Amino acid sequence: MIKLYGLTKIYATPLVALRDINLHIKPGEFVSIIGQSGSGKTTLAKLLIAEEKATKGRIEIGGTDITFLHSDDIPYLRRQIGTIFQDYKLLPQKTVHENVSFALEVAGKPKQRIRKIVDEVLEIVGLGQKNARYPRELSGGEQQRVAIARSLVHGPKILVADEPTGNLDTINTEEIIDILKKINEFGTTVLLFTHNRDIVNRLKKRVITLHEGQISLDQEQGKYVL
Repeated sequence: MIKLYGLTKIYATPLVALRDINLHIKPGEFVSIIGQSGSGKTTLAKLLIAEEKATKGRIEIGGTDITFLHSDDIPYLRRQIGTIFQDYKLLPQKTVHENVSFALEVAGKPKQRIRKIVDEVLEIVGLGQKNARYPRELSGGEQQRVAIARSLVHGPKILVADEPTGNLDTINTEEIIDILKKINEFGTTVLLFTHNRDIVNRLKKRVITLHEGQISLDQEQGKYVL
């Protein structure tokens, strides 16, 4: 599913954010990627969604080399890779339903199809009864659920979650992680970038530790070890 070969990212400073990363993530895995601030986690997430370009190496997703993807092809890649961030990036003037449907409208999907998809993904995240509310009327956990629903509308094969619980309390954090686990059970590959030790230890899934831009540890059913 995801294969990285000698992946290196050097910024102009010069700052080596990632150095010679070799990694294989299989379809349907749930992988936590951890590391201290400056370890390269965010850079890796950005490379996977083509928000950044690699300096050296190669990125393959589903057998396709996306390392130096043309800008015209990036929207198609991002329909295969759902993304969730710490800040929910919702449109405040749009309702829950409108926030989730927006990407489908941009892609030119028929209205009837949009309504069906949006209703389905809102049920998955437990917000089927709140589709007419605005972001300001929701809790932080509910806003993140909207963001998750929005990430699912194209039926992505991969979900990249970059610190999705960073702004949430313990109860909401557990609910979000439970939703990510449910999505993974549907067959979606989930990459969770997180600082949260409790989440990682409770998941008991594969854990990849980054240290100074390199993989220092790769554990099956691992724990948060730094």
